[in-house]
Order: sequence, then C-alpha cells, then structure tokens
Amino acid sequence: MHNIDMDSVEMTLDVMKYALNRITMISPELGKPKKEEELKALVGETVTEKGIGGEKAFQLFKDVLIKATVPIDHPRHLAFVPASPTRASIMFDLVTSASSIHGAYWMEGAGGIFCENEAMKWLVSLTGLPEGAFGVFTSGGTAANLSAMVTARENWRKDESNVGEKGLIITSIGAHSSVKSMAKVIDADVMLIDTEDCMTKDDLQNKLNALTAHERKRLFAVVGTGGTTNAGIIDDLDGIATICEQENLWFHVDAAYGGGALAADSVRHLFNGIERADSITIDPHKWLFSPYDCGAIIYKNPELARQAHSQEGSYLDIFKDEGAQGFNPSDYQIQLTRRVRGLPLWFSLAMHGTDKYKWAVEEGLNLAKLAGRIITENEHVELVREPSLSCVLFRRKGWTPDDYRNWTYKNHRDGFALVTPTKWKTGDSFETVARFCFINPDTTEADIRAILDTMKPASIE
Repeated sequence: MHNIDMDSVEMTLDVMKYALNRITMISPELGKPKKEEELKALVGETVTEKGIGGEKAFQLFKDVLIKATVPIDHPRHLAFVPASPTRASIMFDLVTSASSIHGAYWMEGAGGIFCENEAMKWLVSLTGLPEGAFGVFTSGGTAANLSAMVTARENWRKDESNVGEKGLIITSIGAHSSVKSMAKVIDADVMLIDTEDCMTKDDLQNKLNALTAHERKRLFAVVGTGGTTNAGIIDDLDGIATICEQENLWFHVDAAYGGGALAADSVRHLFNGIERADSITIDPHKWLFSPYDCGAIIYKNPELARQAHSQEGSYLDIFKDEGAQGFNPSDYQIQLTRRVRGLPLWFSLAMHGTDKYKWAVEEGLNLAKLAGRIITENEHVELVREPSLSCVLFRRKGWTPDDYRNWTYKNHRDGFALVTPTKWKTGDSFETVARFCFINPDTTEADIRAILDTMKPASIE
C-alpha cells in the first residue's frame, strides 16, 4: 500500500481535482447531518479485510458523506464561531500534509518551524507584549488554555508551600466552556464571577475580598476573555491586569475568538491591557482565516512554559545536542507529536500581506454593525444588546425557545442557512435568543436580510 502505481496516480489526480473544485467554490452546499444508521445503510461496510478500493471509497465520500457535513465557510453559516480559511491557506494545508513534517523539534522540522515562527511573530506583535514574548501553534483554544494553565500552576508550585494544594482559578460565567473543561484536566477548581457581561476590575476585587484565607492561598490564576464566544464581550483587561500584578496572580487572556480583532485598528483599543497578560490564547482558525486545526498560545515569558512542558526521555536527548539546537515547539505546550499547523497561516500571510488580513477582519465588524442596523429597521425583531465585535444577539418578538429551535432546523433542512439560538442572562433568568457571528467576508447584506425574512410570520410553517 506504499507502492506508487497507476491506481495511486489516478487517485491523486481525482483528489486534486476535488480539492481544486472545492477551493474555487464560492458557495458550497450547506449539508446536514444524518443519523449514524442512515449513513451506514447508504455506504455499507467501508473498512474490510480486503479493502473496497480508493475509487469506491472516494465516491462514497463525495456522494454521501460530505453531504452530511456543514461547511464552516458557507457565507450563511453564522452559528457558533464559524471560519473562513483563505484559498491560499487551504492550498497550503495540502502541501503541509503532503510534506510529512514532524513539527515537534527543530532537528526534524526546522524549515517548517521557521515558517510557523514567522507567522507567530506577527501574532505576537498584535498583542503588544514586551520583547521576548513568544508562542506556539496548538490544535485549538482548549489546548492553548490548558498549556497556559499548566504553565501557571507549575510556576505557582515553585513555592513549596503550594505543592500538594489544589489550585484555584477565577473567571466569569461568560468565559468559554474550555476553561472549566481544562480545569478538570489539571484538577483545579474554578470560581465564577456572576456576570456574562464585561468582567470588571471591581468584579474581580469583590470576589477576591470574599475569599477565605485558604481559598486565597489556592488561587493562582485569573482568566479574562478577549471576546466572549456568546456575545463578543471584552473584559476589563487593563483593570484585571492591575489587580493580578498587585496580587501576584497569573493573568491569562482567552482571546481564541476575539483575538483576530487585534488586527483591526477600529477596535484595537478595546483590548488595552492585553499586553500585560502572562499568556494569551488566539485561534487563527477562527478569525484569522486558517484551516482547522490552528490555535496559538503566547507567553510573556516563554521560559516558564519551557520549564513546565519540556519532556525528558533517553530517545529525546539528541534534541538537546548542539547540532540539533533550535526552537522546539513541543517544549512550550502539552503536545509532543504535532503537525506544523501554522504553515497554512504563514503561506497565506506571505502571499496576501497583513493589510488584507486587517481588511477581512474589519469586514466581520462591519457586517455585525450592518446586521444591527437592519434588525432595528424590522418590526418583528429587536436587538438584545448592541453588537460587540462580530457577534449580534437579537430576539424575534413573541417567540418561545421551541420557535427558535424549529426555525433553526427548518433553515438548515432547507439547505439555506445555519443560525442557532443561544441563551442570554438577564437578571436571574436566561432568555433564549438568536445569534449571528460574522467571520466570512463573503457574507452579504442580502444574506442577512434573507435570514431575517425567514423569521417573519408568513415564513414559518
């Protein structure tokens, strides 16, 4: 199966033809999931002792399986945090896979890691962190947040009195779900500040004042958010940084979604204080137009991350030899084996230049403002709050949670759009509302108006 024969050559041509068609497709079909038993009935057994052959397997993928997926770059995919990788980055994702580069150590992956680091330098420059700050590309925000918190906790445990203590992290209820998930992995507790809106300096100070002496001893990190997933809200990063510096707490900013907006001059001031963070998460596969999976963790002091993550093993000793010296990404995050997932971002940046990235991010901001204006012009819908970054929360007047759910499924079933509801906390209760998240600069005003029109009474069956 490693031989090069006519079958493999023909299969390569088929794959490249498919990739070329997909890359040049402006508006791909909005697929929808099927139940597992339905897919099984349609494709049958695919993994067998003798194999079914590449032609049949690929045909099943093109005719059945790909249609049971939702393309993240569809211009009317406005749910969750979608993505819109550039054509250049998708092309170079193919090159990255075909090149078989192991991206853990400089000895094996120097050329690829060099390219990643060029892209990383640009990311770091957006944050305003001081000289010496640097980072690595991860599989996504969860891995980045986890890498940061492992670094923070290990640094905290340099004080021997903290060894054996279960760490404590403070964040807000608006923080991404990965913060709580990551805390489970490292067996730390999370204490939540009860605000889905901006977490302020006063919010944090009040929470600190309410801690017991033992809780304060256990506290090692505060996680602020640079653009909440639900509503695009940016915490009071400058105020939080001041308290963290005073209290000797690690300040991590989860800007996995919102970090792309650091490239936009129009909103850069909203992130003031991020340059004082100890670590920052940014996901290029969200708002910086990279393919999945490309997250990033950036450290003010990378040496602390190296001390926490560098792995030891007799088979790894060669990487410490002078002849193999260079930047080793595996020393700064939780993964050892890794692909050079920053390569597609590097190629796209090199091809297009950073000015075009700034323009594309600004387009997402403009689309959110445009959607806000259109919503205020329509009688059947209203804004829940003013748009923030590229997120827009709005309600359909008179609707119940079931109405939102049925509307979502109908639009998806019709192959028209994927827009899902969320919940917004008002006082002590949570209201089901609709949500747009704009990433794709190919989304148009006509798309926005058409989606809102499906909420009109005559459009609902």
